[in-house]
Amino acid sequence: MFVCTNARMPILIHYNEGMPIPFYLVDAFADRPFTGNPAGVCFPEVTASTSWMQHVAAEINQAETAFLLPRPGGEWDLRWFTPTVEVDLCGHATLASALVLWQTERMANQPISFHTRSGVLTCSRADGRIEMDFPAEPPKQSKDSVVEALELPQQPVFVGRNRMDVLVVLETADQVRAIVPDASRIGRIDARGVIVTARSDQPEYDFISRFFGPQSGILEDPVTGSAHCCLGPYWQSVLGKNELVGYQASKRGGVVSMRCTNDRVHLGGSAIMVLKGRLGYASEDSA
Repeated sequence: MFVCTNARMPILIHYNEGMPIPFYLVDAFADRPFTGNPAGVCFPEVTASTSWMQHVAAEINQAETAFLLPRPGGEWDLRWFTPTVEVDLCGHATLASALVLWQTERMANQPISFHTRSGVLTCSRADGRIEMDFPAEPPKQSKDSVVEALELPQQPVFVGRNRMDVLVVLETADQVRAIVPDASRIGRIDARGVIVTARSDQPEYDFISRFFGPQSGILEDPVTGSAHCCLGPYWQSVLGKNELVGYQASKRGGVVSMRCTNDRVHLGGSAIMVLKGRLGYASEDSA
């Protein structure tokens, strides 16, 4: 046991090697290792506190770490944490969670229902990929000022906002690629993060995008599944297509397919497990 202190009260951390917690690292929206977006997947004990999960996510230090607890009937509770905050919706860590459940045979090869802060989300296998049934999060036009924060050469084509993020649409894909993120300036925008997108200049994709989220502890997210719940409906309305393919143009890069139906977006992608191990059990008590 050791003692951590904060401004409010000390916290006792208990370590017990006899109760290891399974942990996995998965590259999501990736068809080969070390691409896409890495996500931690953890199976804590029922007694694990929110504070403990946040500490683990900070220790793992990936864009998101997923925490899963079983429910009756073969369903699961799922929560997502960045290194600094719990978030309402995360695509790549959900994709990673489904892969781990199937590959470790915690679940048979059947659809999986996750109970989350954004309702019940379902994952299933489809054409060699994993498809996730997520809520559509279309943007509404807003007056957010983004030119200075993103150092844009001209006014965006469109600026919108949904319940989580600001969407910024630019004229060209090259403008999207050229953005050099400044954490302090982007972080002043009051949102989970900022999605920047433009029509693709490559025929295999409909659009490209990038996601900046210093507000959530992530300067640039490699591939953001939940952002495509906004991107899908937006580009559906512009291009008149219900099925879309987007490329997130981060350093690691990744491809997300979308099938837009009414108020849902079906996100598709591949994933690869790259690490499996165990965490020593740690519980927290306020002294």
